[in-house]
Amino acid sequence: MNSRVLVIQTAFLGDAILTLPQIQEIKRKFGYSKIDVVCTPATKEIFLLSPYVESVIVLDKKNKHKSLISTIKFALRLRNQKYEYLFSPHRSFRSSIIALFSGANHKTGFDNATLSFVYSHKIKYEKKLHEVARNLSLLKDPELLRNWKILPECNLPEKNILENLPLNSTDNLIAVAPGSVWETKKYPKEYFIQLVSKLASEKYTILLIGGKEDENLCAEIKNSADNTNNIINLAGKLKISESISVLKKCRLLICNDSAPTHMGMCANIPVLTIYCSTVPDFGFYPYNSKSSFVSYDKLECKPCGIHGHQKCPVNTFDCGFKLTPETVYNEVKMLLEKN
Repeated sequence: MNSRVLVIQTAFLGDAILTLPQIQEIKRKFGYSKIDVVCTPATKEIFLLSPYVESVIVLDKKNKHKSLISTIKFALRLRNQKYEYLFSPHRSFRSSIIALFSGANHKTGFDNATLSFVYSHKIKYEKKLHEVARNLSLLKDPELLRNWKILPECNLPEKNILENLPLNSTDNLIAVAPGSVWETKKYPKEYFIQLVSKLASEKYTILLIGGKEDENLCAEIKNSADNTNNIINLAGKLKISESISVLKKCRLLICNDSAPTHMGMCANIPVLTIYCSTVPDFGFYPYNSKSSFVSYDKLECKPCGIHGHQKCPVNTFDCGFKLTPETVYNEVKMLLEKN
């Protein structure tokens, strides 16, 4: 079919990555359909890496397209593409406005989306499903829901990012991503220092990864840890594609409930996700067979929100502090032995 398809996903990087399996299946379901994606500047790169995306249309919702009028004008320009199908895994007001004015003939979204009436096909949002499965449910294919563990596919650069690093060996690389947009999703810095020190003492090379916003945190962890010769700070130095390429060379990724978890799925490596204020039941856990997660759940206040907060609402942060470095280390060793 020559139908043109539009996917709207203007959420965070992790959400964008978890939309890739849906895009892959749209391509398979609709044959030769051309798939365009509306996304934010921050997630443009991940969609450009997908071999299934025809073009990426950037919505700058923090600046150029911040107002309602500018968003409507943005959506009206989409009409020129004459989209037959539209899928919106994102449930925001802005995404629904874009869907409304896009001119697409068949619009599919979730029943709990803001302004859900704009969608000609509304799919029940199942909280108990993984986000990948939820996104796939928009395609109304029961077989996909039975076999939903589809890994994101990316075209990655052939350049070996590790060749310029001071590495004695690439056999024992462990990536650690200590950052998150939300403070209460971050495992305590002092615990990361203990964990990194322990692994570095065992001759593992630790690669600290993250964005520009994580540079200081990663620098503090490296500078406070023991065996710093076995710790390399790459935060803020890599593109998304380069980070995924580096992860492919690692034996394990240790991270919070944040975007690196899903980058680990792109790399298809073992991932250990640490849950502080959130829980795996929200549907954002690492889902390949090599991975696991740790979480301290004996708390009445947990979870305190689906996204977390910038400060612990009860001023204890027990969800982080009661999840000891020993507990995390034991799970790390289990995964390393298993894989």
